[in-house]
Amino acid sequence: MSSHFFAYISKIRWLQRWGLKRNTVTENVMEHSWEVATITHVLALVRNRKFNGNVDVNAAVVAALYHDVGEVITGDMPSPVKYHSSNITNAYKAIEHQAEQELFQLIPKELQDDFQSVLIEKNVDPEHHELIKAADTIAAYLKCQMEVGAGNKEFIAAEVDIKNKLKAMKLPEVDYFLDVFAESYTLTLDELLK
Repeated sequence: MSSHFFAYISKIRWLQRWGLKRNTVTENVMEHSWEVATITHVLALVRNRKFNGNVDVNAAVVAALYHDVGEVITGDMPSPVKYHSSNITNAYKAIEHQAEQELFQLIPKELQDDFQSVLIEKNVDPEHHELIKAADTIAAYLKCQMEVGAGNKEFIAAEVDIKNKLKAMKLPEVDYFLDVFAESYTLTLDELLK
C-alpha cells in the first residue's frame, strides 16, 4: 500500500502565512511549524525543570510539528478573519476537523494509533496543546516584532494584541521565554556574534 500523506503535507511549504498583511519577510507554514516545535520544546523543558512539570517533552514537540498540517487542505486563515464572528469560527473549526480526518485517513492503518494524538486536535494531550498554543502565539509575536523592527506598520496593532494574549496566558514558561530568549530576536547576526 502506498500513502500520499507525507508528499501531501510537504506542500505546506507553499502556504504563506499572514496573507492579509504586507510582509517584509515572508513566512511559510512549514518553517512556522518548525519554529513552533522548537519553542514548544523549550517551553516543555522549562515547565519540567523550573516549574515542577511532568511533560512528555518529545511527544509535545511531535504534536507541535504537525499542529498546522491541516492547512494543506484549508489554507492559512488569518486570525482576525477566523475569529471575526462565532459563526465563522464554528464553520472554520468544522472545516479544520474535516481536514484532520481526511489527512488521518491517508495514514496506513498500522500507524494510525500512533498518529491519533498528533493529527487529531481533540486527541492532543491538553498540556501539550496548551504549550503548543503558547509557542504558536510566541512565534506570532516574534514575527510581529521583526516586522515592526523593519519599519512595517502593518504589524503594530497585531504586536500589541499578541503581547496581551501572551500575558493573559499567565504561564511562567512563557514569561521565562520572553525574558530569556525574545530580546535576542531583535539583534542582527553581527550583534549576535559579538
